[in-house]
Amino acid sequence: MTSASQASPAAPLRAADIEALRRLVGAENVLDRPEDLIPYGFDGTAAIKQGAACVVLPKEAEAVAAVVRHAYANGIPVVTRGSGTGLSGGSVPVPGGIVLCLVHLDRILEVDPANLTLLAEAGAITKAIDDAAHPHGLFYPPDPGSMKISTIGGNVANNSGGLRGLKYGVTRDYVMGMEVVLPHGEIAWLGSKCVKDVAGYSMKDLFVGSEGTLGIITKVLLRLVPRPKARRTLLATFDAMDAAARSVSKIIERHIIPCTLEFLDRRTCESVEDYAKVGLPTSAAAVVLMETDGHPAVVEEEAAAMEAIARESGALTVEKAADEAHALRLASARRSAFSALARIRPTTILEDVTVPRSRLAEIVAFVEDVAARHRLQIATFGHFGDGNVHPTVLTDETDHEEMERVHEALGEIFAKTIELGGTITGEHGVGLAKKPFLPDQFDEASYRLLKEVKGALDPEDLLNPGKIFDRDR
Repeated sequence: MTSASQASPAAPLRAADIEALRRLVGAENVLDRPEDLIPYGFDGTAAIKQGAACVVLPKEAEAVAAVVRHAYANGIPVVTRGSGTGLSGGSVPVPGGIVLCLVHLDRILEVDPANLTLLAEAGAITKAIDDAAHPHGLFYPPDPGSMKISTIGGNVANNSGGLRGLKYGVTRDYVMGMEVVLPHGEIAWLGSKCVKDVAGYSMKDLFVGSEGTLGIITKVLLRLVPRPKARRTLLATFDAMDAAARSVSKIIERHIIPCTLEFLDRRTCESVEDYAKVGLPTSAAAVVLMETDGHPAVVEEEAAAMEAIARESGALTVEKAADEAHALRLASARRSAFSALARIRPTTILEDVTVPRSRLAEIVAFVEDVAARHRLQIATFGHFGDGNVHPTVLTDETDHEEMERVHEALGEIFAKTIELGGTITGEHGVGLAKKPFLPDQFDEASYRLLKEVKGALDPEDLLNPGKIFDRDR
């Protein structure tokens, strides 16, 4: 983890700039009073804060472009923001810069069942997109934990994942096109509704996961899929994480690809049960949530096979959902993990390292060892099916001595992740929090390439400067 103070410095925003922004977007859409700026000084990342100088809330892409043109002409940094649910410090303000908040660009513009697409503005809420697809028998699969409040523009900018990533993939797999405001203020459209489109470079893919450093996403064209006709949910408990991991490996080996394959360790189970009262056995070392969806006959066959595999692998219990309400209750055990853990200590640091599935038990055991050696409370849960682990540190950011141990522990976890062939972030992004560790994952040439792309598109380093890496001027 790092601090927002490491972002690129900038000259203070002038009163003349504030007035110019009011003329561009309307006075009611520009905030500069200190009391109004407080909520925009941080995102969902613990222990990273920076006061905003000015917040602009445009209502259309043309207004976004006008603000960016003014910023470019006057050398003012711009940080784009959606709902502020990010977990890497990516939308934390830059000193002296503009926070460009896109929550008013929240319309779903088109659902096209003939082409299985949906067009939405960047501020549309993720769950609202799936809700809009539902009446047409269609489905938007990516489901980050924040889907009820996160915006689709933020999901695209961070290439968000979710619980269904094993079977359905992540946000990138559903982006067919986008409207982007470039650093000089031009508006560009990238991609199309065509399933096959190889005209030129795949520029839309460059902007997916770029964390607001290359351009500002204002509209997104998304691919939809037919909504599954059936789903079955199971919850298995194990007395050892190794046994849980073996059951997951056997499920994949038998060519069963569940839509959800999640796990919680004992500490997480205890917290969730205390918080949500869903009936979790708190004595189990690991709980695995399994969901299969698709054709009803296939779903029943796969659910039976997963139950058998779990029992063969030493499951203490396997509970099958009797109906949709029961399934939602079981699934809530995983979806409420972060909320449950956040109640325990003043500060909750949620990380997201990812390793090959075959090394999952190793990284979970390593996290337990690190927690013991550094005398920390670390709970672990995550996406067993795709190797994405969320070590969650329960701490207090005002305790400086403890925070030093937290930094050391996380550094060890990131180093071990890379050693196991993994990545320091599977779905949260780099932002400020992971920036110091990124060079350890890249070789010199590939790390330099990141900076060359940024330099080519944003030579003045005005879009979200200081995030992902520091530019060498």
